[in-house]
Amino acid sequence: MTDEELLDMRICDLKLSIRDTILEARIDQLNRELADRGLKFRPHFWLSEDWFSPDGIPGIAIPFYLAHPRLCRLERKQLLEVEGGTKQWCMKILRHEAGHAIDTAFQIRRKARYRELFGKSSEPYREFYKPNPQTRDYVLHLEMWYAQAHPLEDFAETFAVWLPKKSRWKTRYRNWPALKKLEYVDEFMSSVAGKTPTVQSKQTLDPVSQIRRTLRTHYRRKREHYGMDYPNVYDKDLRKLFSCDRSHRRNPTAAALLSRWRGEIRRVVANWTGANSYMIDQVLQEMIERCRELNLRLGTSAEVCKRDAMILVALRTSNYLNSGHRRVMM
Repeated sequence: MTDEELLDMRICDLKLSIRDTILEARIDQLNRELADRGLKFRPHFWLSEDWFSPDGIPGIAIPFYLAHPRLCRLERKQLLEVEGGTKQWCMKILRHEAGHAIDTAFQIRRKARYRELFGKSSEPYREFYKPNPQTRDYVLHLEMWYAQAHPLEDFAETFAVWLPKKSRWKTRYRNWPALKKLEYVDEFMSSVAGKTPTVQSKQTLDPVSQIRRTLRTHYRRKREHYGMDYPNVYDKDLRKLFSCDRSHRRNPTAAALLSRWRGEIRRVVANWTGANSYMIDQVLQEMIERCRELNLRLGTSAEVCKRDAMILVALRTSNYLNSGHRRVMM
């Protein structure tokens, strides 16, 4: 099928399953890690639109595209990256979601010590949060300092760091205030080792078999979700980077150069900032469109210009990330 044909399919008609996919081996690895820690708890898994572990359900939803390489390719084309697409990335997210699931299974959030260390789970989820990259009150696991998004995310991130048997969290977080949280997780998990969880529901939420939206609608909504509130690229910054002087009128246009460098800039800035690739691409798209409107052209060496363009995109993206507008993904 072409991409256009595939986009017109409903998600429920894709007939997807975790069985006989790479996800099976990764789920097996997660279960081995839980067993290595002496935990009897095992979350259940199903395919849905995104990664999540619902309140009241000690299970984990996995995004449907990871169940088929063709859908991974479409995901990359539509959103420029595949969240959880590599083994390492997938395992990181699985450990994080397992933290949510085991919190639900044993109702850990109700413990006084949990509330003291992580905060109240009843605190409302904000659509955006403002992370502090310098603080040592939180562990570092997923990108974007995600433990700072909400007390429940803080616990899930702490659990994810603690879970692998070979985790060197005692050394890595020595002298960090976050160490107290890790010690609490270690103590609590030892206390429930071999015990049957309090909550054992096998319910699922939004499984792919019940999602009647087309892939086209799914991706349009996701792009709208990521595409809101991007920073404007000011003309003065672009005029510093490129030239509108007539003496450079025979040079390549700024729009053409940015389009040519787009993939490389996106990769480099993603590594620098930890930002979502689609977000970075939106910043680049704004720059390209404005350069075209201003009729800007290359005014210095191409290598110097490309370097400075990377810096400008990174600054714009970082300003967005640190302006109190870091989107909570859950």
